[in-house]
Amino acid sequence: MECVLKTFDLGKRFGKRWAARGLNLEVHRGDIFCFLGPNGAGKSTTIRMILTLLKPTTGAIRLFGEDLHKNRVAVLSRVGGIVEKPDFYLFLSAFKNLKLLGSMTRRVTRDEVMEALERVGLSARAGDKVRTFSHGMKQRLGIAQALLTKPELIILDEPTTGLDPQGMKDVRELIQRLALEEGMTIFLSSHLLSEIEQVATRMAVIHRGEMKAQGSVSELLAREAIDYALQAAPIEQAMRLMQGVPWVQVLSSDGHMIEVRLEPGHAAELNKLLVANQIEVAALYPRRTLEDFFLKVTKGAPGI
Repeated sequence: MECVLKTFDLGKRFGKRWAARGLNLEVHRGDIFCFLGPNGAGKSTTIRMILTLLKPTTGAIRLFGEDLHKNRVAVLSRVGGIVEKPDFYLFLSAFKNLKLLGSMTRRVTRDEVMEALERVGLSARAGDKVRTFSHGMKQRLGIAQALLTKPELIILDEPTTGLDPQGMKDVRELIQRLALEEGMTIFLSSHLLSEIEQVATRMAVIHRGEMKAQGSVSELLAREAIDYALQAAPIEQAMRLMQGVPWVQVLSSDGHMIEVRLEPGHAAELNKLLVANQIEVAALYPRRTLEDFFLKVTKGAPGI
């Protein structure tokens, strides 16, 4: 798998304080890659280094296989990004904003502006002043601005912060569509765990500026014992059978549902064992969530 973004021992120090340190990120082509951490963990600092808005104290960055600081203009022309809240001229229309902002880097045609607005679902509001837009619409307009250069990699810093549930859903679906239908690679930072669990294919978790975990979401969640909810009948027989299995720990039962803890990779084996012993399995599903994993690797860090 092609590595679109790779960092080597990346770090940034402000005075005596390290905002980010020893980061070795790997973002593959086609990823929806989530950069996850508590507030103040160093996410925005790292993104600013990747976009060359901050100079690293240590380390190096490669984009599309090229050294970022030796080939800055060429590689950044293939990247679109939004850091924190996008800013627009509220008295201008969405179309005029994109036309003006796009022209700061190159000549942008009307068709390119309308195409970007179409991709984020705002073409019908192209002539409306941005002051009439909701917060969610402004976020989508910011993504449209990032799309003007037809980037291969889009970097979004907290794209759903402050949105209502519908706005979050709209941005989430847009991110998925850009990745799945248009083949873009998405790198986004967030502290909204439930949102990330729905969209991310791979992720990295940082805490106090240091990497705590990195990999595919499914692999990271499956590394350790996972709690499962099990509905089986007859329930008493299922309980007796599982109590003699070394990789199963029965945690509780309310007479209808059993909560068990399984060692990694044993869910299918448990299902097969129960069925082979004439026990009907109506449901077996994990209760391990991204929040559980996050709290464990950050040791319950506040500020999420």
